Amino acid sequence: MGTSRMIKSAVIRTIRSLHRASIPRELLAHDPGRERVVILGSGWAGFTISRHLDKNKFQAVVVSPRSYFVFTPLLASTAVGTLEFRNTLEPVRGRDAGVEYIQGWADDVSFDRKTITVEAVPTQLESGAHANETGTSSVGRRELFDIKYDKLIVAVGCYSQTFGTKGVRENALFLKDVGDARKIRSRILECFETASLPTTSEYLRKNLLNFAIVGGGPTGVEFAAELFDLCHEDLSRLYPALIPYVKISIYDVAPKILPMFDAKLATYALNLFKRDGISIKTEHHIKELRRGLPDSPEGDSNTAGCLTLTTQEEGDIGVGMCVWSTGLMMNPFVQKALDSVHTYPKSSAIPKNQEHAPSIPSGLKWSLKRHPKSGGLMVDDRFRVQLVESMSPAEATVVDVFAVGDVSVVEKSPLPATAQVANQEARWLAEHLNSGEINFQRFSFRNLGVMTYLGGMRAIMQTGEREIKGRTAWLIWRGAYLTKTVSWRNKFLIPIYWAINWVFGRDISRF
Repeated sequence: MGTSRMIKSAVIRTIRSLHRASIPRELLAHDPGRERVVILGSGWAGFTISRHLDKNKFQAVVVSPRSYFVFTPLLASTAVGTLEFRNTLEPVRGRDAGVEYIQGWADDVSFDRKTITVEAVPTQLESGAHANETGTSSVGRRELFDIKYDKLIVAVGCYSQTFGTKGVRENALFLKDVGDARKIRSRILECFETASLPTTSEYLRKNLLNFAIVGGGPTGVEFAAELFDLCHEDLSRLYPALIPYVKISIYDVAPKILPMFDAKLATYALNLFKRDGISIKTEHHIKELRRGLPDSPEGDSNTAGCLTLTTQEEGDIGVGMCVWSTGLMMNPFVQKALDSVHTYPKSSAIPKNQEHAPSIPSGLKWSLKRHPKSGGLMVDDRFRVQLVESMSPAEATVVDVFAVGDVSVVEKSPLPATAQVANQEARWLAEHLNSGEINFQRFSFRNLGVMTYLGGMRAIMQTGEREIKGRTAWLIWRGAYLTKTVSWRNKFLIPIYWAINWVFGRDISRF
């Protein structure tokens, strides 16, 4: 059985190599005076590392399907028009970034040969702006090519977790990228425009303006708050007759929302939402999300893009839009491409148990060590990936391959998959690679606290034992996000857009 698997794997690699494109030599030229660090991903971890590596010492090459970094905490604001989409974006290349960029998906890794196989990303005209669930093109395989590396950093991030719920992947809207925010913004305005038509029935109008958010974490709560502000501060002036129909509901399987906050702050948020009319439906289990409406009146076949949300507790519920923000699942590259180590990398792997090292047969099947629940890559306290052998107690550490951000799990002290954690891990790794002290230092996470916007210029914030709520927390929330924004361009533009929208109202153009 083991021999047949090895033969099959060898055949697949041979076929892939035959289809690899001939890449211009100058595009992938290896600077002999610098180590090449290939960074997979342009999210919080990948982008931060690319900007903080010493360019005199390292040749940074970012491989990602998107050529920009998204400041995700402000995506909810862009989805309702409080900010413009470009206010959350930072280009990977940049004017002074000193980073090389390749638009593509990592398809395979050879730890022994130190090469990454990359699949070129199709253009938007060929396959749309986003990858499908497998992380690959929907129009078939594209050209493949190899990139050599001296050090590899896996920071591909995670996808939205749907738990296999029927119809969610096809019909729900997510909030992970700027394209998602654009879709949400367009759908909100479409619901109001359709509901305002004299031909729209009372039944359809109620369903169009029933908005469901699945997930009671900070992302879902902040979006519900931003949506409430949009409806009651701007759309109420343009569609005054429709505001009584607006209903915003948050669904979560947990017994309470915002579990990362202390009970006092979570209760404050709950009471504030109840006063604003936002429904909190905890301990609700979503069974299905499908197109169309339940129990349409006879002769009314127009659903105007509405959906039916089926819960175990309430049955079928008609909604105009469903935003899904329930958690994270591993990137398909981590799940599939990194499923096996083709050849044990003798030159870069250090056995953890030295007493087993001399007796390890070279032909055994090695794989990356993973977390048993999340499937994330297990790393040591220096973010180096770990190898395990299925037929023996042998383990090894790969000293030139690192994993940071959502895809990594530190063996001795697992950390939450948040932007704050990814940013600190990336900064630490870049700093210690620059100094050459990666083998002597250990990462230590510093919790700077959590904060969430609740609407109406109110927020909650928790740092250690200190708790802040209301208008003061909102000012700190805005100030923190503004200072964490990467470029001076956006540090300048964001407060200007805040001021413009406060004076003139949000832009409700649909495009």
